[in-house]
Amino acid sequence: MTENQRMIKLFRDLFDGSPWLEVSMMGTLNQIDAQKAASKPNTATNSIWELVNHVISWREVVLDRIHGASKISPDHNYFFQVKDTSEAAWKETLQKFYISQQIWLGFLDEVSQEKLSEQYGDSGYSVYDLIFGIMQHDAYHLGQLSLLVKYNL
Repeated sequence: MTENQRMIKLFRDLFDGSPWLEVSMMGTLNQIDAQKAASKPNTATNSIWELVNHVISWREVVLDRIHGASKISPDHNYFFQVKDTSEAAWKETLQKFYISQQIWLGFLDEVSQEKLSEQYGDSGYSVYDLIFGIMQHDAYHLGQLSLLVKYNL
């Protein structure tokens, strides 16, 4: 198995497969409807929907950075209030998440070993580090999503 194939497997498993941690993003998100996705247990907590939008945004930003864009992380950290909480809008958000997954899988399939070793700016991180960083970011938020779903918050 090549390094690209290993990364793709890990990315797929975390998104909608059988990862070591026994839960996946879509396995968790497919359990809920728009009303639950939009609800907030309290004002200090993000909704499931806000978390999903945050994850999608960071996936886009990191891939843009890998492709050379210089993006500064905003103060809002890509957490936005969801204005349209209809079922159709929730399905659209899930579709956008699926599309981000397909874009990442396409990139991982094509990325060269040389590119993986490149440094991102003066951050001290390589492209390889950024790829695994976004998977870690997804897993971190998957934990939050799982708790919100499990405890019906």
